[in-house]
Amino acid sequence: MTDNFAPGKKHILLVTGLSGAGKTTVLKTLEDLGWEAVDNFPIRLAGPLLELPSPEGREEGSIPLALGFDSRTRGFQAEKLISQIKRLQKRNDLEIITLFLDCNGTEIERRYSETRRRHPLAQDRPAADGIAQERTLMGPLRRWADSVIDTSKLSASELQAEIRERFRKDSKAVMNVTISSFGFSRGVPHNADLIFDMRFLRNPHWDAALRPLTGQDKPVAEYVAADPHFDETIAKIRDLLMTLLPLYDAQGKAYVNIAFGCTGGRHRSVFVTETFGKWLRDAGFSPTIVHRNLTSRPIDALEEPVKKPE
Repeated sequence: MTDNFAPGKKHILLVTGLSGAGKTTVLKTLEDLGWEAVDNFPIRLAGPLLELPSPEGREEGSIPLALGFDSRTRGFQAEKLISQIKRLQKRNDLEIITLFLDCNGTEIERRYSETRRRHPLAQDRPAADGIAQERTLMGPLRRWADSVIDTSKLSASELQAEIRERFRKDSKAVMNVTISSFGFSRGVPHNADLIFDMRFLRNPHWDAALRPLTGQDKPVAEYVAADPHFDETIAKIRDLLMTLLPLYDAQGKAYVNIAFGCTGGRHRSVFVTETFGKWLRDAGFSPTIVHRNLTSRPIDALEEPVKKPE
């Protein structure tokens, strides 16, 4: 759990602030981090909500809860809400933090203009009037909140990164990485983020002794690894992934699919996939290995012909 919370308690984050300041982005980011998020939630109903059991298969109290509310929430009165939150904070089993999202009026006006939406407090007036009115209404909550984030100069992705940094449950959590092998002759995988073509390596298919084997067998592995271009190319791909994977993680990418292809998907791509799977495990990742065409029948007509020396 994030360092903002005390251990051994049900963790609740109250997310509030000015309309257009980023509450929806924050709640969606928290959901991606494993939180249970509810928007436009009347705080007076928080007590009954907290009495509900955790979802099936999850330890009681293990899922942190984020409740979003703002001036549009039914029965909104800042001082009254603060009193309700204070009563909840007296419970020994709860740890409650209030996060307020602020933003300057000019930027909020720009955001509403871009989305072509009306400010909720200015349906028939200029957006600036609604923003000023809401800032007055929300003033007590901003002054009382435990944490304030000014999103005036933050893009959506920068706000997401800020929330991940503050509220990620496990700072050592990593992305879900899948490494797969496939055969180009049987189609390119539609869900791959990165595709590497291994067809520049020597093809074991044309060795009669290796043809019935796969990249998981030692003779094929030794044959592919002995290619004069193997070591240098694999090292460069490894360096590229070492650069990209942390950047994907920093952007909040939950899933990364890396695919290695050869012609039939049984020899070269399989061995390279196994090689990178081991390397990623050693690097601290927990990759899922998938061999799409490992059991496919070897067919000469699908393989590229052997290049004869000139």
